[in-house]
This record gives sequence, C-alpha cells and structure tokens, in this order.
Amino acid sequence: GGGVGAAKVRPGVLVLVDNYDSFTFNVAQYLGDLGCDYDVVRNDDLTIEELAAAEPRAVLISPGPGAPEDSGISLAVCTQLGDKVPLLGICMGHQCIGQAFGGKVVRAPVGVMHGKTSLVMHEGKGVLRDMPQPFTAARYHSLVVDEETFPAELEPTAWSEDGMVMALRHRTLPIHGVQFHPESIITPEGKNILRTWLELVDDFHVAA
Repeated sequence: GGGVGAAKVRPGVLVLVDNYDSFTFNVAQYLGDLGCDYDVVRNDDLTIEELAAAEPRAVLISPGPGAPEDSGISLAVCTQLGDKVPLLGICMGHQCIGQAFGGKVVRAPVGVMHGKTSLVMHEGKGVLRDMPQPFTAARYHSLVVDEETFPAELEPTAWSEDGMVMALRHRTLPIHGVQFHPESIITPEGKNILRTWLELVDDFHVAA
C-alpha cells in the first residue's frame, strides 16, 4: 500500500486514483489482500502528465461522488492513458470510461440506488469471467452509462435485473468498467473481479 501525493507515485506500480470516496479504502484493502503493490493518489494530487511519466503498471479509477466531470484527472486517465495502460473503473470510474469514449452518462431511470443489491446477469467476459451467473452486487449510484447511445468502441457485458448496464469493456484496449461495487461486502464474490483484473494486467504486460 502506498501514500498520497505526487512524490509518492513510484514508477511502474499500479495506481489507485481516489475520487474522494470512502469506498477507496475498501478497494485498497482488497488490492493488498491480493498481494498487489500499489500507490494511492487523490484525483487532484498530480497532473495527467505526471501520472503518465510514472508509467504505471495499471490504473484503477475509484468510485466517487458526483459525475465524471467532477473527478479530477479520472477522465483524462481514460482518454490519454487508455491506449497503453490497463484500466479498471468502478462506479463513477466506470462512468468516466463510458463518457471518455463518447457515451452519455444519464440519470438512472430506476432512481437512486444506495446500498441496494441487484442480481447481475453477464456474458462471462473480461473481469467477470470467474463470476457466478447471475451474481449479487452492491449498487450505490444515481447515474448510468446510457445503453441507447453506447459508444461503438465499448461493449456492455453485464446488466441488472432492471436493465441497466452494470459492466463494460473496450473492444480492443485493456479497459474494463463495473457500475456496481465489487469491494463492498454485499457483493459476496467481488474480490474475484479484482483478482481477475490483476491477472489480465499481468497478461497484458507479458504480451507487451
């Protein structure tokens, strides 16, 4: 686990971008449990240029309050690093990926989800490849990536019972997003998602 602040981003480690959200601590806890070496930076601690210069092994964009445009460097991570660094976005991080590639982030027609669980149906792709079908996931959000205007470069890979997109991946780049919270205790198999993502990150670097 790492510290906060530009001076603390060590070259070549996984970086967790904290969008000022208490869930970031849970994400960090899971990364540590999985043996991952990482540093945490707040979304306004450093510029996208400083982050890029550290050549991070991967970047995880945390949940956060508000909308993608309120997320400091998080949107720029998707647009400027996504073609060369594996990314995972959780909740608002997932919405950042959708918006960065031209999608629309809209109010969820089902209203605010706060600590509710949903069954998630999925295609067994990407970070969801080791998840049961369906699985239970924790939802804390009022916005979603709109499926009607989904960017062609992105592929929805999971849906809630109420028909909202719950996960996505980029068709050609190592970019994944989940709308729900894998790091919540009310997503029982959530740690599998982070474990699978770390495996995909390893695969990316082996192939690179």
